[in-house]
Amino acid sequence: MTDITTARQKPEISISTSDHARLSMLADAIAERDAALADDLAGELERARVVADDKIAQGVIRMGSRLRFKDEKGLERTVSLVFPPEADIAKGKMSILTPVGTALIGLSPGQSILWTARNGQRHELTVLEVDAPESA
Repeated sequence: MTDITTARQKPEISISTSDHARLSMLADAIAERDAALADDLAGELERARVVADDKIAQGVIRMGSRLRFKDEKGLERTVSLVFPPEADIAKGKMSILTPVGTALIGLSPGQSILWTARNGQRHELTVLEVDAPESA
């Protein structure tokens, strides 16, 4: 019998051309220091549908997006997804180089994804709302 958790497919995601290029360079840059994290980010980039910056849907989580999500316990969080130098979790700025940050990229409201924390625990989150980056 197949375990439902292992059989579950990841949701379809879209990533803008510019985010894809910058995140690909970031994955390459961290590969020597943290191969597992680089592989996770590269895996998300490989499975994403790459969309021209001016054609990406408003509700897609991009770099700089402010979003609200809930976890499997029903706890809600509001964060902005940012590049590592801008990260400050106390200010709600989550790095793309966290397991949950990597899981969030490219999702849209209503989509859920399973992700694995650094301690090996599996979690699920559901995106509730997404605001486009201020520069978009």
